[in-house]
Amino acid sequence: MDESGKPQGPQDAQESAAAPETADDGPRDGGAEPGKDAPEKEAPEKGVAGEAARGEDVPARDVRGEDVPEKAVRAEDVPEKEVRAEDVPEKVTPPPAGGRPAVTPGSVDGAANGRRGPGGGILMGKPFGVPVYVAPSWFLVAALITWVFGGQLERVLPELGAARYLVSLFFAVAFYASVLVHELAHTVAALRFKLPVRRIQLQFFGGVSEIEKESETPGREFVLAFVGPLLSLVLAGVFYGAMYLVEPGTVPGVLIAGLMISNLIVAIFNLLPGLPLDGGRMLRAVVWAVTGKPMTGTVAAAWVGRALAVAVLIGLPLLTHTGALGNERPEIGGVDSLTDALLAAILAAIIWTGAGNSLRMARLRAHLPDLRARTLTRRAVPVEPSLPLSEALRRANEAGARALVVVDGHGVPTAVVREASIVAVPEHRRPWVAVSGLAQELKEGMRVPAELAGEDLLDHLRTTPATEYLVVEDTGEIYGVLSAADVEKAFVAAMARPS
Repeated sequence: MDESGKPQGPQDAQESAAAPETADDGPRDGGAEPGKDAPEKEAPEKGVAGEAARGEDVPARDVRGEDVPEKAVRAEDVPEKEVRAEDVPEKVTPPPAGGRPAVTPGSVDGAANGRRGPGGGILMGKPFGVPVYVAPSWFLVAALITWVFGGQLERVLPELGAARYLVSLFFAVAFYASVLVHELAHTVAALRFKLPVRRIQLQFFGGVSEIEKESETPGREFVLAFVGPLLSLVLAGVFYGAMYLVEPGTVPGVLIAGLMISNLIVAIFNLLPGLPLDGGRMLRAVVWAVTGKPMTGTVAAAWVGRALAVAVLIGLPLLTHTGALGNERPEIGGVDSLTDALLAAILAAIIWTGAGNSLRMARLRAHLPDLRARTLTRRAVPVEPSLPLSEALRRANEAGARALVVVDGHGVPTAVVREASIVAVPEHRRPWVAVSGLAQELKEGMRVPAELAGEDLLDHLRTTPATEYLVVEDTGEIYGVLSAADVEKAFVAAMARPS
């Protein structure tokens, strides 16, 4: 937060806790020099609670008195009205920095999809230690596959009657089992390259392997992308060989033929050279290897992906109508034509959106080094657990600090006072409220090294979600408090800046 202001004396700290604050050149850890008293009505005092209550910003300085870049420290504005404790979210975490999901037919780059819920659907198991979830949208797709494949079975095996839908449901499950094998191929390769995999999710139009970090080299990126379509091709070959072991025109024969064709389509579709498909990842790796610039590879593959989206939107209905895919030519305007057009539009939208998201994520990674814990940290003062909030705010205002750290009798930090909790306490109650009642105990992971920056910083915060973190030097000395709101706002600003 960075709106300048004049430091005032301690007297007004308790009288006007809703006033904005300022920062001086004193140390962050509470060894601050008291500011000089100023006339009581010359200007409003600035402090921890005042800043949050009025939404005004204050220039933050590090312990050496150096100004922090203005746009790096502006925090979320808070309304002037009193904030109730129940209105404040318990945890604020920045959006994920990355992740490189594998793509199966229609599944998009989950790295660019933003946050997902903590569960991601129904947990089906943890192969290789990676949780596999089935999203609710899968049941919709399974029902659609059951209906469509059941209609085809009615023409091929009319003697099945209503039982054809049970066979169709089995096909839908078997098909998504093939998709899971595709995703497990990406997962195993990622684990082999020591890239963490958050989870696998089977969802609408395919599956996503949420790989949390980018490959370090273009060669690894190429291998990581190629293993998925390769496994789908292998499965298609296995089912092709199995067709010779069963009698054609029977239920096993039709199921195996359908799985062979579907896995072949999965492989071919994913090999198309455009993001967010696996082929786009492979193209990105090739351009990266030639130019030495991953950003150049991402831009090239993303624009090819957008061109591919347009081609799917226009070309798929035309191919279906001309019978080029081996089907009968439907009448223009019929139900089949509308279904084909709708499917093409959905696929095109997914590919276009995924390509755009890949571009945004690449631009973000180019700016990630600008996110540094040291420059985003708020100055803090140490306070005793039993200290009244009003007195703690007075000390913070006097030191030009914007955060409070609770320490024990030996000066060891034990908790961080949440800014939202301060705002939630009415001004007249602050002399009778101890800071310990507003503090968040320091848990493992809530101590952030001052030199942490970029994707490492975001990974650290995502691992331990909290609203505030204690920033420490290598020596263990308190440097200040890092607010997740400040990081998130800097994160959004980085997304908005052009590459």
